[in-house]
Amino acid sequence: MSTHAPTVPPARQWWTLAPFLVAVIAVAGLGGLAAASARSTYDALELPPFAPPGWLFGPVWSVLYLFIGVAGWLLWRARGWDGVLWLWAGQLVLNLAWTPLFFSADRYVLALVDILALDVAVAVLVALAWRTSRVAAGLLVPYLAWVLFATALNIGIVVLN
Repeated sequence: MSTHAPTVPPARQWWTLAPFLVAVIAVAGLGGLAAASARSTYDALELPPFAPPGWLFGPVWSVLYLFIGVAGWLLWRARGWDGVLWLWAGQLVLNLAWTPLFFSADRYVLALVDILALDVAVAVLVALAWRTSRVAAGLLVPYLAWVLFATALNIGIVVLN
């Protein structure tokens, strides 16, 4: 065994991934409740030409939430609960806030403000994660790319509607 490899205490074994997955499942579930009419709302909007079909969002978010949960767990295993994990939790709150703003309240400009804050939070999270766990940072990069794409889509919706 290498003396340079960190030893993961028993309390931080693989099963400790569960709370991180529960957190992202809760965000996804609450977002799903807030987006009960998402399909009809999305279909009724004037969309920019690069808008994906509505059915694509569910599968993409399912994968991204898994990545977000695993990334948080990897960061916790490496760092414990610190400022980076608070940022991880904060970006989940921003993520959760977007759906009811956009779909339930039809507040597209407020949703845009929220997602711009989410862009910054996730970008900073990727940068900070890179210093500790390149795997965690790598898992967050597709999330950042999708959120940036969603920001462009949100901007298009604000302009067109």
